[in-house]
This record gives sequence, structure tokens and C-alpha cells, in this order.
Amino acid sequence: MNKKSISLTQLKHQKVLLIWAAVIVVYGVVFYYLPLAGWVMAFQDYKPVTGLLHSKFIGFDKFIRLFSDVTFLRVIRNTLAMGVINLAVTFFMAILFAILLNEIACQGGKKVVQTISYLPHFLSWIIVTGILHDALSGTGIINQLLLNFNLVEQPINFFAHEKYFWPIVAFANVWKETGWNAIIYLAAITAIDPSLYEAAAIDGAGRWAKIKHVTLPGIKPTIMILLLMNIGNVLNAGFEIQYLLGNGLVVNVSQTIDIYVLKWGISQGDYAIGTAAGIFKSVVSIVLIVICNRIAKRHGEERLF
Repeated sequence: MNKKSISLTQLKHQKVLLIWAAVIVVYGVVFYYLPLAGWVMAFQDYKPVTGLLHSKFIGFDKFIRLFSDVTFLRVIRNTLAMGVINLAVTFFMAILFAILLNEIACQGGKKVVQTISYLPHFLSWIIVTGILHDALSGTGIINQLLLNFNLVEQPINFFAHEKYFWPIVAFANVWKETGWNAIIYLAAITAIDPSLYEAAAIDGAGRWAKIKHVTLPGIKPTIMILLLMNIGNVLNAGFEIQYLLGNGLVVNVSQTIDIYVLKWGISQGDYAIGTAAGIFKSVVSIVLIVICNRIAKRHGEERLF
């Protein structure tokens, strides 16, 4: 009875938190788990008129069609390539930026740099791609600089050559998200015991030695957890930027799985093929997370589960 009364008292004191937690759980169930019933479409000759219950089951025919489609195989290559490039560049740059920002001694200057670096995250991709178009156009600032320094003889049409598309996407992601992604690393750095830096200074460690032997080991658990989570999102290479910057000249390298789903699954009404492509993405993400989590566990690193 005593234990029961204590637990009821605790629940009563925490009722506000429990209510909000329940709201979040309900939200997750409604918007993340219930829609999974739509995966059935991938195994049906689904027609919106007939609905899920009356559509004919066709097994794995849609998946066979997907992996027999040269376009889809090329789309997988594009998505994986851009996902890996974005992961490597943005992940490294966020860590580097957080460490460098932490080394700024002037608090006023540090706050200014933080504010400026966060702002691009809140810009729409429409605005970001518009800025890129203006900067990389034939009369844009990049071509003007190249011409002024005699690095090129004539302006480069960056959006007409496939070799430039992936670097442009990577640069856009770095510029837009580095400041925002660095927040969690800055928080992890502030949690490091200051006495460790003092001890390192007494031992004669300079600034770079402190970063190597104190800062990086201190944020290593955070780096590992975020790395595992980001690896699971490697196939979420993006939709907006590729869709907005892509054109017929670079279509072979610009289309991602999400664009493929829009083009073949929604625009042409083949919802089953779109669902099959979505399931493929989800399965690959789960497999990547499980494999990387096991590797981290084997090496004694921080892991998700």
C-alpha cells in the first residue's frame, strides 16, 4: 500500500509531463505507425477507386519491376552517392565548426558568428536554390571572379554539366546546415569538465593538443550516436534541392528516389511502385543502422541500442 501511494503521488506531481508525453506518443502512432498500413499497396495492383481492401494482390511484382528498371538503378546510385557525400562533408564540417567556434575567446564575437551560422537553416530551399542560381549563373559572382582572375576564358554553365551537380548539392547542404548541426556538438563541449583543460595546460598542452586529447575524446560519444543516426538517413539525400536545381541536362545525376516516387508513383498514378520504392528506402536504412550499431558495439563504442 505504501509503495502504491508513493507511486500515485509521484504520478500526480508529474501529470503535466505525462500528459505531454502521451500527446507525443499519440502523435507518433497516428502519423508514423498507422500510415505503415499503406505498405500493403506495394504488394497490390492498387487503384484508388478500389482501395486497399479490394485491390488485387500481385506479390513482389512491383519490386521486380523496380529492380529491372535501369532508371531506378541509376536513381539508387545518385541517391547513395549524394547521401554519402552529404554525410561525410556536413558531418565533418559541423564537428570542425563547433570546435573552432568553441576556441573563440571573445564572447561577443562568438555570439555573432553563432547567429550568422544558424540563419541559413531557417531559409527555404527555394531561397537557397535561388541564391545558388544567381551566384553560379553566367553573369553571377562566381563566373565573374573566375574571369577576373583569368582562371577561365568564358563563363561556365554550372547547371549544364553533370560533374558539377553533386559538389553543388554538397556545398548547399554545408552552407545551410553546418551552423545548425554544430549546436549539439557545442553543447557536448560545454559539458566537458574545465579541470581537464587546466590539467592539460599544466602538462604543457597547447591549444591543438587540448583539442586532440580533451575536446575530441569528450565529444566522442556524441559523435558516435549522431554518426549512427545519420548513416540511417544516408538514402534521404534530399528532394527539394535536387528537384529545384535539376534539369534535362543533368537528369542522369540529379534524380533521387524521392523524385522517382513523385514522377512514377504520384504523377502517373502508380502508387504501388512509389510505395515499393519507399519500402526499399526504409529497409536499407534499418539494415544500415543495425549493421553500424553492431560494429560500434563490437568495438566498445557508444551505440543506439
